[in-house]
Amino acid sequence: MDLKFKLIKKCSCGGRLGEFETKWGKHKTPMFMPVGTQATVKTLSPEELIDVKADVILSNTYHLWLRPGEDVVDNAGGLHNFMNYKNGPILTDCGGFQVFSLAKPKDISEEGVKFKSHIDGKNLFLTPEKSIEIQNKLGSDIIMSFDECPPYPVTHEYMKNSIERTLRWAKRSLDANKKRDVQAQFGIVQGGEFPDLRKYSALETVKMNFDGYSIGGVSVGEDPDTKLKMIEYTTPYLPEDKIRYLMGVGEPVDLIDGVIRGIDIFDCVLPTRLARHGNALTHDGRCNLRNAKYINDLSAIEEGCDCYACKNYTKSYIRHLIVADESFGQRLISIHNIRFLTHLMEEIREHIEKDDLLEFREEFYNRYTKKK
Repeated sequence: MDLKFKLIKKCSCGGRLGEFETKWGKHKTPMFMPVGTQATVKTLSPEELIDVKADVILSNTYHLWLRPGEDVVDNAGGLHNFMNYKNGPILTDCGGFQVFSLAKPKDISEEGVKFKSHIDGKNLFLTPEKSIEIQNKLGSDIIMSFDECPPYPVTHEYMKNSIERTLRWAKRSLDANKKRDVQAQFGIVQGGEFPDLRKYSALETVKMNFDGYSIGGVSVGEDPDTKLKMIEYTTPYLPEDKIRYLMGVGEPVDLIDGVIRGIDIFDCVLPTRLARHGNALTHDGRCNLRNAKYINDLSAIEEGCDCYACKNYTKSYIRHLIVADESFGQRLISIHNIRFLTHLMEEIREHIEKDDLLEFREEFYNRYTKKK
């Protein structure tokens, strides 16, 4: 499927304003994608996702393979029908991160990866062909090629061998996709902290002419400076006319820094994970609503926010829900946190248009990180 990505403007710092088109319409970039791991963005309904201005959302191939199973989703008419998300595209990852988190190096072979189910300990075997078959049945709009996401740190030799195998898996993934006319497919660039391997992985992956390119192996334990270098080592070798996707990054400052380095789309579980622990994202940093100082605070999570939670509920009430372990509190903070990030992307797009993104980054950073 041709995503018809259009680069509208590139600001002086490197930020890219663009849009791409699918059967769901036009989609503006840079954008943040909420994560719906198991065919649901935790605690939120599809209607609430629309309200928080979500567009593309992400689901997880590995988890949906285990339950309910790709055949169940296929029988329902695909993910959009199964979860009643009719607002925009769905992207599915390939299962590579589960390789990183569940498999041991000795279980990774040329054919695929052996690992045990996190649910019942059952032996599993995932190959590039199986990953694509599952994603074909899930019916997502954008699918990911199968890769190995190596741990951090590893030796140069280990990483070189890993990306060589990932490149072979990428070719097998392309060959296995029986629905290329309706499902766009992204390749994944690896290479860890090594500039020569990032360049090599990017150039070789681009030769396969994917519909978009992802930067993998980020946010796997490296320090912030190394994370930025991984992006900088990669984006110069990716085509200007294709989407660039940074996987697993959602911290607000990281989003701005990623855009400055040429990234178009991001995803992360951060906003809902923080919400489950009572933490809200605000322009003044994270707000832990469990704190006793909010017992009688009748203000919104953030004044001026247009989300449902901020327009209708107070910190006092939401704190009560969190302390009482009521799921509605987690839901309200999730609504706010996702809207915070989608609004941040709106602000970023505005400042790319104005060509003052670096000034916005400094202003945002100083306020977000200041000591309270």
